[in-house]
Parts: sequence; structure tokens; C-alpha cells
Amino acid sequence: MEIPVQKNKEYIVDIIDNGFEGEGIAKIENFTIFIDGAIKGEKCKILIVKITSSHAFGKLIEILEKASNRCTPDCETYKRCGGCNLRHIDYEGTLNIKQEKVQNLINKTLVNNIKVSKTVGMGNPYNYRNKAQYPIGTDKDGKKVLGVFAKRTHEIIPIKECKIQKEISYQIAKYILDYIKENNISVYNEKKQKGLVRHIVTKVGIQTNEIMCIIVINGKEIPNELTLANNIIDRFPMVKTVVKNINTKNTNVIMGDKNESIVGRGYITDVLGDYIFKISPMSFYQVNPIQAEALYNIAIEKAQIGKDDIVCDLYCGIGTIGIFASKYAKKVYGIEIVKQAIEDAHINAKLNNIKNIEFMCGDVEESFEKLVKKEKINPDVVIVDPPRRGLDGNTIENILKLDVKRVVYISCNPATMVRDLKMFEEKYEIKEVQPVDMFPFTSHVECVSLLCLK
Repeated sequence: MEIPVQKNKEYIVDIIDNGFEGEGIAKIENFTIFIDGAIKGEKCKILIVKITSSHAFGKLIEILEKASNRCTPDCETYKRCGGCNLRHIDYEGTLNIKQEKVQNLINKTLVNNIKVSKTVGMGNPYNYRNKAQYPIGTDKDGKKVLGVFAKRTHEIIPIKECKIQKEISYQIAKYILDYIKENNISVYNEKKQKGLVRHIVTKVGIQTNEIMCIIVINGKEIPNELTLANNIIDRFPMVKTVVKNINTKNTNVIMGDKNESIVGRGYITDVLGDYIFKISPMSFYQVNPIQAEALYNIAIEKAQIGKDDIVCDLYCGIGTIGIFASKYAKKVYGIEIVKQAIEDAHINAKLNNIKNIEFMCGDVEESFEKLVKKEKINPDVVIVDPPRRGLDGNTIENILKLDVKRVVYISCNPATMVRDLKMFEEKYEIKEVQPVDMFPFTSHVECVSLLCLK
């Protein structure tokens, strides 16, 4: 096939769809072009910046005809940050794009025609993140700065506010930066692998208003760290604990393995639904608890758990979904590979006085097989919430062999979810696919799928 476009040449195109990351899609002589920032329904002037054998990438030069759902981004660093890549689209428009994204994947992959439900959005899609991570470094003039990484780089963009973070998170981080400047404390330089303070991380209990402040350092201690910690708590009484996290490795991973509490108990709590949860520095806890509660309620409702049902919660994390399910089930088994998460899950079950739940630390692929084959556990309902890579073949095979009545698949990656659903399709009827907007104004979408044994 002869490629109909040339690099560094301008073209006028119609945007016929939006892609997986929210980018606009155009075609010239049936040759696909992806354009960041363009919206379905627009006519645009573009510059071709990269060509491959199958597609090209264009840069948006001018919008000749605007889509009705286009809006002016309300963030100064939006174009450089990449944290929320759909701020140029009104909120309702982003929900439609997410629904269409999942529907397109299903139409291409599955035999049966399943209508994807409308995306469940947030009432107030702003300042929803309960966890903030601010890198600290120096700018081109050598001044100490904190902010966010520019997309696809490790250059720090200084920020004054973020529309998706809790406002107090930035205030705390800025207070610590000022302390670092005043006391001449060094900050980390990635290229030289020298300097002390690497990141400031905050976790906020949305319902409890408790805050944990974590200072990630390339060393063992912060000069006058007790004074700093007490000053933070005096200035921000919602901060219940200040923790130092030691990360001396040359790595892109933000936090190291070792945490030491400078002041406070080293963790906070939050409330989801009727339950209280412990959040430690290393805990995985949904960054949008408001939507997490909506997601879990949808999952439990779809599961239709009866009082005599055995439930397996695979990839259970700190036990959130399993604890929600325990109210309706005879027994719940949770499996998770992260040791810290399982320790927190045991504490969370105890905090909520739940007696009918059991947690196991191990790889789901092996531990689930052991549970059903050696322990002879035969679940009526299986809830899975795998990482982005989706389920492994062995786990899918074990579920299929067990004739589990209902499977609820929670996914943070619709592409791998749909791939896995295809494996179930012959034996299970896929009743519903419900997208949930866990990360407003980003291209990410969470889904809950219900599978019922035929």
C-alpha cells in the first residue's frame, strides 16, 4: 500500500472517531492518522509528525470546525502535564467517549452483541484524588521546585494547583518545600543520583479527614525531622502522621520498602460504605474513594450473593470488595500476592468485626488452584479485580471447570477484560458491562462485567 501522506506536510481532515487514549482519529485514503487534542466531529488542519507502515501521527494546527462538546481547559499545565488528557472535552462528552471505547472493543472481539451501559460519572468530578505524589528537584536555574512530571519525561513542571488533587495536598507539599529551602536541605538529582528529598506523598481519608504525609528520601534521616514533622502537624491539624520513606535505589519507583513514622501511628483510616479501612504508606487504596464505593456497590449488586454462597475475591488488595461482600455471603476467601496488603486486609476484617472472611497471601494463579483443588472450596460467586494485564489462563480455566454460577469481573483495562471475556463466552452469558468513571478527565475507565453460567 502506498502511504498517502508525507511527514512535515499539512492536511485538512475530518475527525471520525476518538481512540483508546482519547486522541482524534482521521483517515486519508483509508490511511489512519491519530491526532492528540482533536475530537470526533471536528474538521482540523494538522501537520504530519510521524509515519509508520500502518498509520501516522498528526499535530493539531488549527480547529476549523469545533465539536459541540469542546471546552477551554481550566488548567495552566494541562498540555504539558498529561495527568488528565481530556480536559478539552466537557464532562458528559468524556463519559460518552469512555462508553464508546468499551463498546468498540466488545464489537470487535465478542461473538454476542452486548450493549455497554452508560458510564457512571461523578456528581463533582474535581479534586477527587485522595493520593498525591509530588516529585521534588531543581529547575534549569538550579532553584528547588515541586510539581508534576511533564508527560513522557522526568522534567518537573512547577504547579500552583491541580484540579484533580485535594487542595490541601499541595498546601502541605508547598509548606515542606519552603522548609527545605529555608534549611538548605538538598533535593534529589536523578542524573547524579545525589541529594536527599525525592518526593512528597500525601494520603487523605475522604470521610475521616485524616491525612498521612510521607517524605521520600535518598538517605536515612532528614535534618531536624522531628521539628519538621511537628511543624507540619501544627500548621495542618488534619495530618495525623508524618512518615519518612527510605528509597536509595536508582529507580523510577517512587517509594522504597522501608517506612519509619516520625510522628503519629504510621497510618490513617478512611470509611467506605459501612466499613472502616486502615491505610498504610504502602497500601493500595482506590485513589477515588467516592467512585470506588459506587463501583463496589455495583459489583455486589450484580453478584446477587445469597446467604449460603461461598465467594472468592481474587486480587483482593486490602480486602475492600471482600469485606463489602461478607455482609451477604456465608464465607468469603480473598487472595492477594502483596504481603503488606494482606496484613492490612486482616486488620480491616478485625476493625469491622467480620468473622466470615479469610485472606491468603499468594499468586492468584497458584493460590486459587490450591484453594479449589486441595482445600475443596467450590465457590458460588467469583469476583476478580486483576491488574492491567488481566487474568492468567490457568485462573480462567479453573473458573470454567468449577461451573461457578456468577463471575463479576472488575477491570481497570477494558482491552484485557474483553480479551478474557471472549474465553468465557462459550460457557457464560455476559449479561452486563458497566463502565465507571474512576478517573474523571483522563482516558482511563473502570468496568464491571457480570457473567452468568449458561
